[in-house]
Amino acid sequence: MQLTLNINGKSEKVDVEPETPLLWVLRDSIGLTGTKYGCGIARCGACTIHVDGAATRSCQFLAGDAVGKAIVTIEGLGAERLHPVQKAWVENNVPQCGYCQPGQIMQAVSLINSKRKVTDHEIDAVMSGNICRCGTYQRIRAAIKTAAKETA
Repeated sequence: MQLTLNINGKSEKVDVEPETPLLWVLRDSIGLTGTKYGCGIARCGACTIHVDGAATRSCQFLAGDAVGKAIVTIEGLGAERLHPVQKAWVENNVPQCGYCQPGQIMQAVSLINSKRKVTDHEIDAVMSGNICRCGTYQRIRAAIKTAAKETA
């Protein structure tokens, strides 16, 4: 079945079943491989994207449900210039292996978009669903604080 999706501000026609997880549509059908597969059950956050501005786990979000919604992936976040969160990630030397970082960044952007001034407790609560196997949580928190100040 052909679906038309709004991905990173562009109309994308894909020939997939509506029940296909959006993660696989993004990676396999459209070629946007920045969104990562982690667990497949929406528990690790590696596949986080934005759907109408909200952080969403793409491994459990169906392609058919994405029709008519604005989807933003890590590739679309800094397409024109680095987003303040991306800049803060670099400034705070957050990535180690980097695998979880697209999902971490997308979750952090959603947090900052909803609340410009954030506490450690709020950061930890919102980011708790995004797992970093390398344990860069302190740098992630520092980067979110840096970005929040820049966007305030």
